[in-house]
Amino acid sequence: MSLLNTILLDGTAAAGGAIGAGIAVLGAGLGIGQIGKGAVEAISRQPEAAGDIRANMILTAAFVEGVALFGVIAGLLAVVLQ
Repeated sequence: MSLLNTILLDGTAAAGGAIGAGIAVLGAGLGIGQIGKGAVEAISRQPEAAGDIRANMILTAAFVEGVALFGVIAGLLAVVLQ
């Protein structure tokens, strides 16, 4: 493979990793927004269950953040380890 092909492939891998990390963050933001929206709607419909709804919302948001962190780390590793 020529030097130009090597440089182009390395740049493509770095760009793909950066784009992947960005998409992971955007997806997590949208997901947590939907979780919050659903929780607020559920609490407004049934205020006596606010504690249970809030606990489940926090747990689910933590799971989404964990998956997003995994996506960001994978994207950054693609950039660093190209």
